[in-house]
Parts: sequence; structure tokens; C-alpha cells
Amino acid sequence: MKRIMDRINIALAQTHIEWENKSENYLKADNFIKNAANHNAEIIFFPEMSFTGFSMNTQLTKEKNNETISFMSGLASKYQIGVGFGWVLDCKARSENHYTVVNKSGEVISDYAKIHPFTYSGEDKKFKGGTKISYFMLNGISFSSFICYDLRFPDIFQAASKKADVIVVPANWPALRSEHWKTLLRARAIENQAYIIGVNCVGSIGGTEYSGDSGIIDPNGDILELCSSREKIIYHELTNDTRNFRDAFPVKADRRETLYRTFLEGQQDREG
Repeated sequence: MKRIMDRINIALAQTHIEWENKSENYLKADNFIKNAANHNAEIIFFPEMSFTGFSMNTQLTKEKNNETISFMSGLASKYQIGVGFGWVLDCKARSENHYTVVNKSGEVISDYAKIHPFTYSGEDKKFKGGTKISYFMLNGISFSSFICYDLRFPDIFQAASKKADVIVVPANWPALRSEHWKTLLRARAIENQAYIIGVNCVGSIGGTEYSGDSGIIDPNGDILELCSSREKIIYHELTNDTRNFRDAFPVKADRRETLYRTFLEGQQDREG
């Protein structure tokens, strides 16, 4: 039996982030949010560390007063549109890499701390990993979010997709590994039979090149939207047919998670 499908108009802000310059990026965000609202988008998602770039200079980027949340909440309320954005929380010894979503009234409906700091770049030296999955509802659709490097860890996506039909992955993903980005977005969509939304930055930022490649992948792994190489807003009306995909091809029903845990526990015993 076919389900009634909810819809939502989504905008992805594929931005060229001005390196470590919050005030300049706030101005850019104002323009992006205004344009998205004028195009009848109901929410706009920005990349990871939306207004500083992927900086390890936490003395400059970290916040105690939630200034970015306050600023974005004001814009969301002003333009009557939800906003998803990344920022850095001051946690004394090590910070947290956060992604927050506010609704059109400016109220925080989700706040996620990146579970997997990117050790290869030294992120683990400045940031501690989060411990919780966050969910939020929009237009009757269940969302969750992860951040960038989290995309390489499929277990957390399986956990999130038990509730979420749409998973958002904001990132600062370098052009050097763009094929990994595009492949993993499709893999996570197929594995979880969920919509995966990837929103990346673009251009030369802090000495690293980013190719964009923001897009939306459906539960069948089909690419609905994909944009590379330039700063722009990507628009899409998402029709949530996730449950229909899962009903028609019920892969999740065959998962044996209790057994999988015994494999992991046995490996830990041998390593110990």
C-alpha cells in the first residue's frame, strides 16, 4: 500500500567560504538565505564550519556565547526559512565541531557534534568527538545530520536511518578526494535506503581546493542534483518516498545487528 508522501523545498548553499572571516561570511549568508526564501525554499543548508572554513585555529573560531546561532536564528526568523549551519563550540581543552539547524522561527531544532574528528588533518588535536546522533522533523519528514569525515563510517548511518528518512552531510571535502565524496554519498543512500544530502564548499579556501559536488541522492542511489566547480544555491523539491522504497525492497529487515556485534566483540577480545 502506497503511503502519502510529504514534500519539502530544500536549498543547498555551495559557498566559497572566506577564510576565517566570520563577518564577511555572515554577510554572504544573509544574501544566500534571502535568495533561498525568495525562491520559496523552506530550509537552506550550509557547509561544515560554514563561516570560517575548516580551520584548526580554534582560538579564533571557537565560541562561548553562541554568536553564530544567534545570528542565524535572527536571519531565519527575518526571512521565515529554516537554516542549517556549522560552527565551533568552545569546550576548554578541546572544542567541538557542531552543525545546528534552526526552524523558520529561529528556534534550535537540532544540534549535532561531529562524532569523528579528522585525525589525518590534526582535527583530533583541537576537537573532541561527539557522542550522540541528532534528529529533527520538517514538514513531517524525519532528518538527521552528520559532518564530512563521518561519511566514511557507515555504522552511524545505519543507526540514524532507523528513524531518519533524510540524512544531511555538510562538509569541507577537498577536491583531491572528490570521487570518494561522490561515491560515498551514493553508497550511504543505497545502504540505508535513505535520501542523502551532501553540501560542500567550493574554490580555494585556506590553501585547499574544494570542488563543491553538492547534491541530493535518492534511496535508490540515483543522483537527483549535483553541482560542481562554482558557488551557487541548489534547489530541489524533495518528495519523501523513502518508506515506499523500503517497503518495495525490504533490505533493512534482513539486517542481523546482534550477530554483527558478536563479530566486533570477538575482534576486540583477540586484539586485547
